[in-house]
Amino acid sequence: MKKINIYIDGNNLYRSAKELGFEIDYKKFRGWLRQKYNPQFVYLFIGLVPERAKFYEYLQKSGFILVFKQTVSVGEKIKGNCDAELVLKTTSDFYTKAFDSCILITGDGDFGCLVEFLQENKSMNRVIAPDENKCSFLLRNKNVEITFLNDHYHKFSKKI
Repeated sequence: MKKINIYIDGNNLYRSAKELGFEIDYKKFRGWLRQKYNPQFVYLFIGLVPERAKFYEYLQKSGFILVFKQTVSVGEKIKGNCDAELVLKTTSDFYTKAFDSCILITGDGDFGCLVEFLQENKSMNRVIAPDENKCSFLLRNKNVEITFLNDHYHKFSKKI
């Protein structure tokens, strides 16, 4: 049986769903991923905000492995870009043979080079993009299968 790992750009997923008017039920989302792709591990890359500890516990109980990035406050905004952590973890897992293929959940074109690397090494399963209208051309032009969540949010989210 093939080992599949999923790597989620948490900020991209959250913001895209919110812009489309959805609030994700992460427990249902994890169930949907399990049913559809049967992953071995699901990593969620997220900025660390100490006041959100209860939410992080909920995510872990729902079956996500959290990978945190230290955040910095810039005025009212909290910044915690996890792109480098996601690339490093995915690449490290590739070299340690932690998966046979992987799925990236993001619409961010910055991950185009990771998609290319995984494709060249026959380890790329697909990209799941949170928003069809905001999925970067830098991912779309990689000849990788892309599943768009626009038609699936109703299965694991509520309208806000």
